[in-house]
Amino acid sequence: MEYIDHAMDLGAALSTPGLNIENRPIPDPHIDSNKLEMLYGQLADILLQLPKLSFPRIGSLTQVDDFTWEVTRRPLSINMNELIRLGTLPRSKLPATSFENASSYYKALADLHLEHLVHQRNDAVDSVNDCRGKYVPRQLFRNLARDGRLVSSLKKLWCDDLRPSNVLVNANLQIVGVVDWEFTYAAPADFSFAPPWWLLLEQPEYWPDGIEAWTEVYESRLQTFLNVLIKREVEAIRQGRLKEDQKLSGPMQQSWESGHFWVTYAARKNFAFDAIFWQKLDCRFFGPSGVPEGNRWKQRVDLLDEEEKYYMEELVNQKFEHMKERVLAWEPNEVYLEKV
Repeated sequence: MEYIDHAMDLGAALSTPGLNIENRPIPDPHIDSNKLEMLYGQLADILLQLPKLSFPRIGSLTQVDDFTWEVTRRPLSINMNELIRLGTLPRSKLPATSFENASSYYKALADLHLEHLVHQRNDAVDSVNDCRGKYVPRQLFRNLARDGRLVSSLKKLWCDDLRPSNVLVNANLQIVGVVDWEFTYAAPADFSFAPPWWLLLEQPEYWPDGIEAWTEVYESRLQTFLNVLIKREVEAIRQGRLKEDQKLSGPMQQSWESGHFWVTYAARKNFAFDAIFWQKLDCRFFGPSGVPEGNRWKQRVDLLDEEEKYYMEELVNQKFEHMKERVLAWEPNEVYLEKV
């Protein structure tokens, strides 16, 4: 692609002044409200464009002609790429086809959570109970996906890597380009209906004071964003660029208030799964618990059937054999615990 002349990326415009490039992003707590609304408004215009496009299947797109795109291949998300690059997942474990419905795709994402645990070598767990404590939530999430308790039925265009650092602005803070579209595919509409985590620039699992602190700060920024989004929707409808049923503000508000935001986040984020599951999903789906988070798996393990418990113990044995061997190189098509 050609170079896009720009002054900075939008992440820099929203972050605290004076941060070094090696620092994790921190949103400017003193940002002028007019500036924030102006930047959010431009982001809202971009977000409103994507889900206007609907598809019959979930997966990556192929251009048929100048005006036609079709879903012909498996979806490729940024998380799948990172599982291969950082999580030692064999490429053969990625989904091989497109998906007819959101339920089957959520099931595939839940399978990837387990495959990640199975194939990540050596220091993936540090004790027998740590291994069990990682297996239990992944198997429970997989069961929720299998039972269709996570999903909607629509499929919308979705960019998995759309975030402020990939949005370029000029010196007047006007957007001049958006880059890194390679992880764009037709996805469950739930993904588009969840409010963007990047309103705070930093992902909740990396927030210095923890996920609950992130949630509290996020809610104030979310209301600012939703207010701006509503204004943009009204204007787009007035100009004939948007239909009533294409609005995002209502679904985003509902996703956040219902907690479904965390379902979509957990499904897409393998490396954040444990914290999100125990802090945001466990009690929602399986009821309140007075057991501390670190030991709650001992209570929830009774929700697994005997076969699932058997494979949990098989996985424990496998992990500790790996820790003894400390193998650093292996064939990429190695397969373990095929029934997991």
